[in-house]
Amino acid sequence: MRIGLAGTGRIGAFHAATLAGLDEVEQVVVTDTLRGSAARLADELGCEPAQDLDELLGRVDGLVITTSTTGHAPTLRRAVAAGVPTFCEKPVATTLVETLELVELVEKSGVPVHVGFQRRFDAGYRRAREVVASGELGFVHTIRANTHDQSPPPAAYIPTSGGLFRDCSIHDFDIIRFVTGREVTRVFGTGANKGDGFFTEGGDVDTAAAVLTLDDDTLVLVSATRYNGGGHDVRLEVMGSRGTVGVGYDDSLAVRSLEADADFPRGPQKWSFMERFLPAYRTELVAFCDVVAGRSPSPCTMTDALEAFRVAEACELSRTSGRPVEVCEIGGAA
Repeated sequence: MRIGLAGTGRIGAFHAATLAGLDEVEQVVVTDTLRGSAARLADELGCEPAQDLDELLGRVDGLVITTSTTGHAPTLRRAVAAGVPTFCEKPVATTLVETLELVELVEKSGVPVHVGFQRRFDAGYRRAREVVASGELGFVHTIRANTHDQSPPPAAYIPTSGGLFRDCSIHDFDIIRFVTGREVTRVFGTGANKGDGFFTEGGDVDTAAAVLTLDDDTLVLVSATRYNGGGHDVRLEVMGSRGTVGVGYDDSLAVRSLEADADFPRGPQKWSFMERFLPAYRTELVAFCDVVAGRSPSPCTMTDALEAFRVAEACELSRTSGRPVEVCEIGGAA
């Protein structure tokens, strides 16, 4: 099959290289509003460049959207109009209203859309889902989830990112739904800035936390930061009446133990999300090829993206208003 890719920045180049290495993908066709960027990547990977999105959509069986965040929604609309199965990095849109519009559009079109929440394809998170579903933990009462970046993104990224909850913690919100099979009903979010001034200037925070209540009264503690100097640290703990399991607890754990006899973790640490989730990124694109071929439905739908976005919206509203927020206050409930 021929897979197109729109957007040849850092994550786009990363996905293009992965696609080029898949046996089922005969050719990767790339485009970017910066034509020089697409041409350079095509030369580097042996891909085919396309002059623009319209040309690309006429030549491919499926599309991967890795443009800037503001480009996701318009590119997705054009792909759906062309009837091309599409993989779109999160978020599919920058606002709740536009996300709701896209959900309706995709549902009416019947075009399969796979949203890029790569943690669903990480082996540890998938095992956590199986353990919870099996009842091995008894009743689950508490979950801890964190996404701690080793260093902040460029200052120019912050005003268009959507904020820490929508850009970063949204992965935790999605994987909590995936692992537990439950929905978030209530949140209390807060945040702070102790780092670079461009976060405050952009209306964002560099560190945030939230307490979530699920629909079965499980409590979830979520934290995020742009400043975790010890390494990229993404973890999940699921605590039940019969035991506790954890994801992200290997020798790369970005924590230094102060116990006298402890030699764990031994390192080396991981320094970026691409390094941490390299196998998961490959697995999710293999899954997308199955979607394009019609062998399976989307493993992460527009509705999944909407529900994670609604939780992020609720957390941001809670942070800015200083009060708990019921997720039903946020529009678009199923």
